[in-house]
Amino acid sequence: MIVFSLAIGIIFTFMTRFVQVRLIKDMMVQMVKGKSSKSGISSFQALSIALSGRVGTGNIAGTASAIAYGGPGAVFWMWTIAFIGAATAYVEATLGQIYKVNQDGQYRGGPAYYVEKGLGWKWYGVMFAIAALLAMSFLMPGIQANAIASSMENAFSLNPAITGVVLVVLLGAIIFGGLKRIAHVAQAVVPFMAIGYILMSLIILIMNIGEVPAVFKLIFSSAFGVDQFFGGILGSAIAWGVKRGIYSNEAGQGTGPHAASAAEVSHPAKQGLVQAFSVYIDTILVCSATAFMILFTGSYNVYEADEETIRVANIEETVEVGPAYTQLAVDSELPGFGSPFVAISLFFFAFTTIMAYYYIAEVNVAYLFRERKKFIPMLLLKLVLLATVFFGTIRKSSVAWAMGDVGLGLMVWLNLIALVFLYKPAIAALKDYERQKREGLDPVYNSIDMGVKNAEYWEGGYKREEAS
Repeated sequence: MIVFSLAIGIIFTFMTRFVQVRLIKDMMVQMVKGKSSKSGISSFQALSIALSGRVGTGNIAGTASAIAYGGPGAVFWMWTIAFIGAATAYVEATLGQIYKVNQDGQYRGGPAYYVEKGLGWKWYGVMFAIAALLAMSFLMPGIQANAIASSMENAFSLNPAITGVVLVVLLGAIIFGGLKRIAHVAQAVVPFMAIGYILMSLIILIMNIGEVPAVFKLIFSSAFGVDQFFGGILGSAIAWGVKRGIYSNEAGQGTGPHAASAAEVSHPAKQGLVQAFSVYIDTILVCSATAFMILFTGSYNVYEADEETIRVANIEETVEVGPAYTQLAVDSELPGFGSPFVAISLFFFAFTTIMAYYYIAEVNVAYLFRERKKFIPMLLLKLVLLATVFFGTIRKSSVAWAMGDVGLGLMVWLNLIALVFLYKPAIAALKDYERQKREGLDPVYNSIDMGVKNAEYWEGGYKREEAS
């Protein structure tokens, strides 16, 4: 999966002519343009939902794990997969927009939809929908819930079962309110939680400003096996950096297109660009914030490939790999503040991720049941997810991460294979977007003019809806 993800990302980077560099300005402009409508949400709300899914436990626990098992060089490979993955994120999000449908009064789309409509493989679309439903409602929420419970127990001695009950009540109040409520909560919470976390990392950086050159040298030398301490684990650095990078930024996983499809935009490429930028926010900003706090303060150990023998010991062996590294880093500079800060950060990061997981699962239930009555399936989905969240708070973290990796792998494989066969409309959409921009126009998409079949929403051009 790691090799395949890298290969696809590199290919799309060249096919889009390095869209992740050339159109950064457009990404930021499109991020705040556009309003919601009766059927769709705004570009910023779609970005917020996507970031809800991307920015989660992986940004704190995942980044710490990458450093522990891959060394500081893993950070470089996380950056690399983010840069490459931004092109993949553009392609999958644009396809989500091209093949979206207006179903039950709201825009819906994602890999299941674009596989069936773009490739004519209904059986494959059903396979992805089932995999996504299984991953989003059962396999992956436990990681987020477990991280919240563990951090709350460490910081406030709160019983995990109590944390589980609180999570279920809060989450239930949001997901029973539908897409609009999820979008409004994400729009309000996500920007502030990310900014607050990054500000803390800047404080730690300023307090260790003299270490900046040494830390960057350590990251780059370790990434290529040059450093004397980490040269023997170069393979682990790449593997852990890419694996946790993919888990964190979700590029290619097929989750981003669900949120992208819900946006009200005049051209699919607009939301594709927004989702490409969300990968940068997740990894280059938030994951780097975690990495810098840990590396600047030396609050980490590095393990051999067996993941048990310590190769480099900077802290006590009893410190568990994961959020504890970040807690220790903050505590080393601001005594007594680390545990509560990480606990609160993890709560917001992981809680909003579970919210996004529910939305993705809901879209795939809607795909599977089409015109049939969906009340009972949707109710069952909510109950299963809430139960998974509760049980995730009281089970071992190793079990939660193992199940999460299975869910991640299922979706990544199925989605990337589909993208191999269905990338052309997304590349063509980018060229059309850029052509119209050069002509001084606000790009508008017409699937008939573009020769794209089964993209009914865009037939005859964009049809602007009233703002909600």
